[in-house]
Amino acid sequence: MTQAKLILFDIDGTLIDTGGAGARSWAWAFERLYGMSVDIAEHSTAGMTDPAIGRATFKQVMEREPTDAELTQLMAGYQAVLPDFVASSEDYRVLDGVRSLLEDLTRAGVAVGLTTGGLEAAAHAKLGRAQLNHFFLVGGYGSDSEDRVALTRAAVERGERLLGGDLDLREVFVVGDTPLDIAAAKGVGTVSVGVASGRYDVDELKAANPDHVLASLAEPFPIDLRGSRRSGI
Repeated sequence: MTQAKLILFDIDGTLIDTGGAGARSWAWAFERLYGMSVDIAEHSTAGMTDPAIGRATFKQVMEREPTDAELTQLMAGYQAVLPDFVASSEDYRVLDGVRSLLEDLTRAGVAVGLTTGGLEAAAHAKLGRAQLNHFFLVGGYGSDSEDRVALTRAAVERGERLLGGDLDLREVFVVGDTPLDIAAAKGVGTVSVGVASGRYDVDELKAANPDHVLASLAEPFPIDLRGSRRSGI
C-alpha cells in the first residue's frame, strides 16, 4: 500500500457540513450591500471557489461583471458574518471518520493540509467550531486563486517548503467530495481521492476517474500508515 508525506483535504462536504452557514453568509452580504435576496445555491455548484461564487452570483443577479472593489466588498461582507453563522448553525457537524483519521495521520507523522475553494479566513472559521484547525499545517485557498488547480499547486508548494524539499507527487494525496477536487488533483499530478460525503455519490465520483473513491472517511484510507510513521510521534 502507498505511503504518504502530505495529504490535502477539501473542507465543505469532505471534513464538515456547516448546515448552510456559508450560504446564509453570502445572502447576508448581498442583502447588506445591494438590498437583494439571493440564494447562492442557484448560482453556484459544489467545489467552486469563494471568489468564483461571488463573481458568478453577482454577474447573474446584477447582470454585469463586478468591479474588483465590488467583489472585495462582497467577500469581506461574507467573511464578516460567517463565524457567527457557523457558531449558531444547528446542523453543523463533523463528517464521519474525520477526527479519527486526522488523529491517525498526525500520529503517523504525515503532514496534513487543506486545499479548499474557501477564502483562508473563512476556511479556518468553518473548522474552528470543531477545533480542527490545529491538524492543518499548510493550505491552498480561494484567496490564492479562483482556479482549483492553481490553489492546490500552492498548497503542495507550501508543503514542500514546510518539509524542506521537493515532494514525490505519488506521495501527495488530495481528498475531496466533488469532481472539481478530483480534477484539481489530476491537474497538479497528485493522487486523487474522492469521498462521497457531500453532494456526489460513489458512482458520480468514479465517473471523474480518481485514483481512489471512498464512501466516507470512516473507511480505511488508502495509505500505509505504518510505513509513514516516524519515531517519537
